[in-house]
Order: sequence, then C-alpha cells, then structure tokens
Amino acid sequence: MTPLKNKPRNGDRVRRAVVAGAVALTLSAGGATAWALDRFVVQHVEISDVSAYQASQTGTSESTTADTATDSTAVTTDTSYVSESSNINISTVSTGSGDSTVTYYVADVVLNDATTLQSAFANNSFGENITETTSDIAEANNAIFAINGDYYGFRDTGIVIRNGVVFRDDGARQGLAFYRDGTVKVYDETATTAEQLLADGVWNTLSFGPSLLDDGGVAEGIEDVEVDTNFGNHSIQGEQPRTAVGIIDENHLVFVVVDGRSPGYSEGVTMTGLAEIMHGLGATTAYNLDGGGSSTMYFNGGLVNNPLGENKERGTSDILFIAE
Repeated sequence: MTPLKNKPRNGDRVRRAVVAGAVALTLSAGGATAWALDRFVVQHVEISDVSAYQASQTGTSESTTADTATDSTAVTTDTSYVSESSNINISTVSTGSGDSTVTYYVADVVLNDATTLQSAFANNSFGENITETTSDIAEANNAIFAINGDYYGFRDTGIVIRNGVVFRDDGARQGLAFYRDGTVKVYDETATTAEQLLADGVWNTLSFGPSLLDDGGVAEGIEDVEVDTNFGNHSIQGEQPRTAVGIIDENHLVFVVVDGRSPGYSEGVTMTGLAEIMHGLGATTAYNLDGGGSSTMYFNGGLVNNPLGENKERGTSDILFIAE
C-alpha cells in the first residue's frame, strides 16, 4: 500500500489538528464547522451504562469490576504482582544514546484464565468521542495493571467485542481476537461477523493494527499501513510512541509501551522497530494499538511510562486491564 504524501506523522497529531481546526472554522465555515465538531468533538453516547448492558447481554447480575474484592493473597512489589489469577512482571528497557535513545516498558503477563484480561470503556459508556485517561478508567475498574486500547471511539467501524459482549459489528480492517481458551489470533474483520466470533469463543477484540509479526518474523509492508481511510487519522509512520500486545503462548502475553518525541529520553520507534522489539521478547503474534499521546501503561495506582516526556496522559476511549 502506498502511503499518502505530506501527511502528519501520527494519528493523534491529526486529531489535535482537526479539533483545533474545527474550532477555528467556527466563525466562517457554518455547516463544515458543525460537521467537524460533530465528528471529532461532540460525544455520541450509544450505551450510557456499559456495566448494566453487559449484565443484560450475559444474563448475569449487574456488577462492576470496581466492586470486586481485592485478592488478599496477592503479593505486590514496585514492578510485580502475583495472585491466584495472574502473574505480572514489569521491566524498563533503554537503548541507544543521546537523541537516539529509546525507552520502553515491558509487562510480561501470565494468566490462569484468559478472561482475567478485561476491557473497560471511558466513563463506563460506549460511543464516539467519549474519552478518559487510562489511569482514570483503570482506577474506576480496580485495575492493578492497564494499557490503552484501540481508541475505538475515534471511528465508527470495526468489530468491537468486549468481555464477551458485542458492541459493534462493522468489519473494516485487520483485527485481533482474544479467545476464552487463551489463544489469540489476528483475523480479517471483513471475512467474518461478531456473532460468529462469539460462537467461536472470542472474549475480546481489538480493531487497530497492523499485525506486526508474520509466521514469527517481522511482517512486510507495515511501514505503509493506514489504520483508517477516514479523514483525520491516516499516517502512523516514523518514530513514534507506540503500544503493542504480543502473544508468547496460551495465556502468556507481553505488553509493550514505547515512549517517544522526547529527545534524550526516548525518540520512539518505527513500526518495524516495534515489531523487532516484540520478536525479541519471544512473541509469535503481535499487534499494534493506538499510539502517540495515548500510549500509556498503568500499574498499581500510577503511570509506569512518561507519555510524550510530559508525564501527562491524553484521554482515550478504552483500556485493557487486569483487576486486583
């Protein structure tokens, strides 16, 4: 796929530019302004209480993860968490020097049950342009560990299955499916349906990409991939802050957050560089998630990484997390 020319280097820059541009157009553009604000700024809430909706769809009593009692047998340190349900170890890696320094954070996670890895939406609501920081969503769900998700709320396409419940069924790109048996697969959204995925045992899906590894090696052509073709979120090329999830074995995952745009601390990595990191960690499958200012790792009540070198999170629409 041939990349578009003269595009911003990452989707989050485009999002900020679009919002700023929409505001600037207010005095002169009339209908165009209304469209831009509606598309990129105004919240469109489709489900206002996701916890209640999930309970109604699964036939369970309504409850939230935040209501779940903390595992009293868990052992937590500054960089690890061991409980009956999960084992999490976090490490920091820094390579290069000077302005070429790259700093990233790795969470090696082993689960006893694949459904321990859950998803949560900003403000417990589903729709477009609904945002909250990763940390705030994590705290609302009693998470010990979390990363940003796929920013599903910036687009209205893709297959969105979360915690075994379908929220959107509009296949558009290469997705990632987490199954209840602990396997994780990259799949073509346009070749299936959410109903079929549920029937096959899918627990969560992500819709961003691209897939980073192919048969265990770095996938070809990933520098030219466009996640979306809609206005406002095209290019993901160049050295950027990035988030990825990798699969080492059944119920054995690795999450990586690379900081960037911070000379002397971390410049970020290309898509190929991210794939090489995942391959080096032993992942056989790996998938790119939303990056830029969204790239965030949370553990035990605080930020692990330093987004954009400013220790400031950007709002996102969803997270993947593990509860205490």
